[in-house]
Amino acid sequence: MPGTPFQDELECFDNSFPDRDYLIEIVCPEFTSMCPKTGQPDFGVLTFRYVPDQKCVELKSLKLYLQKFRNEGIFYENITNRILDDFVNVVQPRTVTLESKWGPRGGISSIITVTHNQKA
Repeated sequence: MPGTPFQDELECFDNSFPDRDYLIEIVCPEFTSMCPKTGQPDFGVLTFRYVPDQKCVELKSLKLYLQKFRNEGIFYENITNRILDDFVNVVQPRTVTLESKWGPRGGISSIITVTHNQKA
């Protein structure tokens, strides 16, 4: 699946322990995007949980990548899947789960969870 123009922002470094399965958890508590219907900001917490293969994501590049979505009008489900696709295209982890928890809007909050397994 082709990536988005934003994925060019993501950088990696070599995994020093490619023969070992270990979990990396990255929490991004200040994620923002825009509601495509109202143009109002959406506030979310993104949590990446991944087992690296040959590469690990560089955190500053991840932060800069996520900031690109600040003015993007996109639904929760779409943005969560789009970010996961970009992450998989660049980092190529063994497994990754991305959870996005969204602040309440109209008394309703959402949690979206998407997963990718390299062997699947």
